[in-house]
Amino acid sequence: MDIPEHDVIVVGAGNAATCAALSARENGASVLMLEISPEHWRGGNSAFTGGAWRIVYRGFDDLARLIPDISEHELANVDVGTYTAEQYYDDMGRLTEYRSDPDLTEILITRSFDAGLWMREQGVRFQLGLGRQAFQVDGKFKFWGGLACHIWGGGKELIKALGARATREGIPVLYDTPAVALLQGDHGVAGVRVRQHGRLVDLRAKAVVLACGGFEANAEMRARYLGPGWDLAKVRGSRFNTGQGLRMALDIGAAPAGHWSGAHACAWDLNAPPVGDLDVGDRFQKHGYPYGIVVNARGQRFLDEGLDFHSYTYAKYGGEILKQPGMFAWQVFDQKAVHLLRDEYRILRTTKEKADTLEALAERLEGVDPKGFLDTVQAFNAAARPDVPFNPNIHDGLRTSGLALDKSNWAQRLDTPPYEAYAVTTGITFTFGGLKITNDAAVEGVTGTPIPGLFAAGEMVGGLFYHNYASGTGLMAGAVFGRLAGRSAAAFVRG
Repeated sequence: MDIPEHDVIVVGAGNAATCAALSARENGASVLMLEISPEHWRGGNSAFTGGAWRIVYRGFDDLARLIPDISEHELANVDVGTYTAEQYYDDMGRLTEYRSDPDLTEILITRSFDAGLWMREQGVRFQLGLGRQAFQVDGKFKFWGGLACHIWGGGKELIKALGARATREGIPVLYDTPAVALLQGDHGVAGVRVRQHGRLVDLRAKAVVLACGGFEANAEMRARYLGPGWDLAKVRGSRFNTGQGLRMALDIGAAPAGHWSGAHACAWDLNAPPVGDLDVGDRFQKHGYPYGIVVNARGQRFLDEGLDFHSYTYAKYGGEILKQPGMFAWQVFDQKAVHLLRDEYRILRTTKEKADTLEALAERLEGVDPKGFLDTVQAFNAAARPDVPFNPNIHDGLRTSGLALDKSNWAQRLDTPPYEAYAVTTGITFTFGGLKITNDAAVEGVTGTPIPGLFAAGEMVGGLFYHNYASGTGLMAGAVFGRLAGRSAAAFVRG
């Protein structure tokens, strides 16, 4: 098939890639998108997301610009609070141990709300995240963790909306077309070599945007960069994010950046498939652990379940499960907490045990030492606690005292049967290491100067995340830097 030259080729078809393609198109460039997967798998990791959308907002008026159909009932019964730029900076700094690139972080935060408005113009709808980021206390929902806004319908609807807009803009997508190398010319990157129907084909372009994900689906690269055992982790999302885009860029002298031995990984159902299932999406995740305890094969707790809201710990704690004997854990709850568990705990494909006594439950936790588990629960229940009320919407200070590993908040005793337990392992979402980019999303070379005609967005950008991650920042970063990369690529084409 004879494919004409385009101004810009975008490698990938997820959130960041499609934002880059739409942005390049609205800035006057002709655009071609390349997708390694068949059409029904389009969207990379973005198709699997729950849709959390972390933006700066000052209250209901700001959110109403993104969610114009907020009902009067919601106005009366929901406290959305605020999420200021200062809070965003504090969260990014605290969670990344103050390693995140200051320039990229500033771009992400200061352009987050505007990117949301732009996404609405592309046809993406938003909603309040009532079922995920707010609990009803004293008759009113209160948001915590800065995540009042979610994409309506999650990743599937996001990709559907962006894809429909790309179609209306006349942007073609070549499916089943893996990119294998970047073409180079006298003036920089000159296109992409792809494999199409078994043949190598050179597609020419004046600029290329790489937005095809990290190496989370590549077991060899996970073991090499993240360390021993990571090759055995389950993959939450796309099987196609194998690091090929990163390798293509590094092969022509792109500079690596960021935390190459770090990744976003969460508690994931023990018996989930090895790679993501689009029909289930993100619901193999199990984020309710702050309101119970988590034990390993020895029956011992190994993390502070109540250190913070799950939005600020889940992406780090998933990796802690990988370090445990057998690479699994059980989350345990009593009936005081079960009503707080999200719908992901009620899907059919869940590894669950239930019992009327702790002794009976101990015998049913496969792989767990029953005595060790009962000793752990006895010590947890007996630990001293301050006389403060339990409140899941705030850091309530209901903590244990005197344990080898205390629980900092929400430390209710396990004493109300029946008891429920859920088996989890590590599910990797995306890798933190990527390419070094300028403030215009141009990929820098190892010499410190931009590689002419090469841009990057999404998971391929290094330098934003280290050690940990705040829920909803990935989609936002993909939109912000995708939009920026597309605009910069179009400007490069214009000369």
